Amino acid sequence: MLTDRQLLILQVIIDDFILTAQPVGSRSISKKEEITHSSATIRNEMADLEEMGFLEKTHSSSGRVPSEKGYRFYVDHLLSPLSLSNQELRTIRHAFEDKMMEFERVVQKSAGILSELTNYTSIILGPEVFETKLKQLQIVPLNEHSAIAILVTDTGHVEHRAFNIPVEMGNSQLEKMVNILNDRLYGVPLVKLYEKLQSEIYELVKIHTDEHEHAFSYLQAALLDDHQSKLYIGGKTNILMQPEFKDLEKVRSLYSIIEQETQMADLLRSGEQDVLVRIGQENPFDAMQNCSLITARYTLGNEQVGTIALLGPTRMEYNRVISLLDVLSKQMTNTFRGWY
Repeated sequence: MLTDRQLLILQVIIDDFILTAQPVGSRSISKKEEITHSSATIRNEMADLEEMGFLEKTHSSSGRVPSEKGYRFYVDHLLSPLSLSNQELRTIRHAFEDKMMEFERVVQKSAGILSELTNYTSIILGPEVFETKLKQLQIVPLNEHSAIAILVTDTGHVEHRAFNIPVEMGNSQLEKMVNILNDRLYGVPLVKLYEKLQSEIYELVKIHTDEHEHAFSYLQAALLDDHQSKLYIGGKTNILMQPEFKDLEKVRSLYSIIEQETQMADLLRSGEQDVLVRIGQENPFDAMQNCSLITARYTLGNEQVGTIALLGPTRMEYNRVISLLDVLSKQMTNTFRGWY
């Protein structure tokens, strides 16, 4: 059990290190307004905190830095909620003012806002697209041989998928196919599209279109997608601004993990807490051992759940980041409830 004096010194050290990224010494602590103890007393307490595993001593300085155990204790017991500034609140609210903006654009904008406000890397996981239902399909020809399939779901999610048009298929044939699809696929969960295409849709395309084998092959390519998750990343290069990531090999490894969409989506999806803080080795990937990942959940409608996250060094501004994520996740939930 830490004494009140140890708690105060630990908090001062962590707060100072978060701001400066420099080891904290007893002399600098003694100059703090809230500290009334001598440098000798502070040194003794720092030595005890180090022995208990809350602090670490660097090779290049007599000062101390927080350990992962220290950060965890800080987050769980010492953190005070930070009120966001009026400007920060206005910036967040402004992202949701345009009610005509599609879901994708809102999430992309939110990711950008988070990264700009924090100088960390933001990652937003969209709700599971394959749990949604198809509302409308449009096929827009680009030229004689290619087109864009636009899928709109009941949640407002929009997918754009390019595909080739069979040479033998004219515009009238294409229009027939789109009418068939909109008639028969309306309200079908995206996860059921393959089953529906293979049975009922195939027979209808066979009856109503020429060169149906080619047409059906291209149709499957346009409608079926193996990617069940959608990540939106903002401020990816912000990692380079942090002094902890001057080692380019570390940065490459971290980028490699971020770009593995399936693994990152699984990580963001795990955990039941509304706000979850993973510090250093609590993250499952080696490349993230020097990072903290803070996630918050939001909902789209009554059932679909997405996640917003900020990735940064363990020397993260936890109180501000948690407040930002909490406000933004609630704003997203409230806004999407009103849309859908």
